[in-house]
Amino acid sequence: MNCKDYTLITADSRKVIPGALFVAVKGYSSDGHDYIANALEKGAAGIICEYLPKGLCPEAEGRLRGSGGLVPQSFEERGVHYEVVENSRRALAMAADEFYGHPSRKLTLVGITGTNGKTTTVTLLYRLFRSLGYPCGLLSTIANYVGDERYETDNTTVDPVTLNELMARMVEKGCAYCFMEVSSIGVEQDRVTGLEFAMGIFSNLTHDHLDYHKTFAEYLRCKKLFFDRLPAKAVALINTDDKNGPVMVQNTKARVVTYSVKGLADHIARVMEQDVEGMQLVIDGTETWVRLIGIHNAYNLLAIYSAAVCLGADKDQVLLALSQLESAPGRLENIRGPKGITVVLDYAHTPDALENVLTCLKGIASERQLICLFGCGGDRDKTKRPEMARIACALSDRVVITSDNPRTEDPEAIIADIHSGLQPQDLAKTLTITGRAEAIRTAILTAPEGAVILLAGKGHEDYQIIGHEKIHFSEKEIVNETFKLML
Repeated sequence: MNCKDYTLITADSRKVIPGALFVAVKGYSSDGHDYIANALEKGAAGIICEYLPKGLCPEAEGRLRGSGGLVPQSFEERGVHYEVVENSRRALAMAADEFYGHPSRKLTLVGITGTNGKTTTVTLLYRLFRSLGYPCGLLSTIANYVGDERYETDNTTVDPVTLNELMARMVEKGCAYCFMEVSSIGVEQDRVTGLEFAMGIFSNLTHDHLDYHKTFAEYLRCKKLFFDRLPAKAVALINTDDKNGPVMVQNTKARVVTYSVKGLADHIARVMEQDVEGMQLVIDGTETWVRLIGIHNAYNLLAIYSAAVCLGADKDQVLLALSQLESAPGRLENIRGPKGITVVLDYAHTPDALENVLTCLKGIASERQLICLFGCGGDRDKTKRPEMARIACALSDRVVITSDNPRTEDPEAIIADIHSGLQPQDLAKTLTITGRAEAIRTAILTAPEGAVILLAGKGHEDYQIIGHEKIHFSEKEIVNETFKLML
């Protein structure tokens, strides 16, 4: 099958046009095999599937019965080419790669995986290389960019057709580099299969996505699979301060490069001092002032520096560029208001991320009161809810428990799970308000002078998911409107 002979490749039967290649993929709520007939009615010229729905191909069914149950892998019937494969998800990725002319081979593709820090790292790598004069693309949780052109996204790792289409646009626009987040789910679902990575970066591995992977071991396996598949000419850049770093590269063919903020490694950084304006770092023996704060950002910046040096950038130019970078949207993003109150927006939605952010803020808040407002997403890992409550109460002076994206779960039930992590002594400093907008306004209006208020969990998101509906919800707007009331 030559995928370039088709007019379009898609796994969505609604997008089929005459001459298209339709790939039937089994999903969680629907099965693409149920829509093959619909794709054929719309003029599909090729079908990739894992099995043949009954009555679809009478002649093939006859051969099937005559061959003792063996399904032919490739055949034509009524002018339509069929490929029956073991894994249609993988076939979709490989077909998309071929259809768009193998765009990842024409870019220096850098992927980062890990629990926390992916968005900040890829976003700042994108900004850094653009500041060095290189045309770049970005594929991230916040948005996708082809040079300056922005494309909205709903997933950390988009589907393989969109992925290859975007990279093909990058090639067309003359981009030299592409920096992308690689999620464990994206690896497990073969969304990045067929892509040729020049570098893979590992940040850390903590509690997340267990609603999908079920066990931490399976979560780790999917992350490690990314490094297992790197080619020999690639670089595997790992954080050795995380015990899972060396595990990631046990079976990789790539050249391994290490970085550390606590120990010895190929690239080393140390935090000398920090305040609300930034940090003084020593990176590979050279002092530099950066505008980001927190030990987790020291790791992010060291990963960015190490990646850039490995990719051939000049060390001194990289350090200068690092000193000018600002945080990714919704990552320790500050809004200052009346009475010396500072509101910090951060995407922290895992126990480890929440602990990192609160530890950072507690260290620089000094005598100022630290207030933490957070909730937990519905239809996601429930086991982290009580753990996040314990962390919030241990590291904050006051805690406001509220909603996040409840999705199809009852917000009150989610909050009850969070409450199960509270100790009796925590109740005196804990306030529960289910409506997130009301909770934000209350936290600000009742805060003492000079307070630091962390709004955790939403970060860059400008929406809230209630049921199956995504509604507009901007924490920035709510914060600024509340500050106006105080003037």
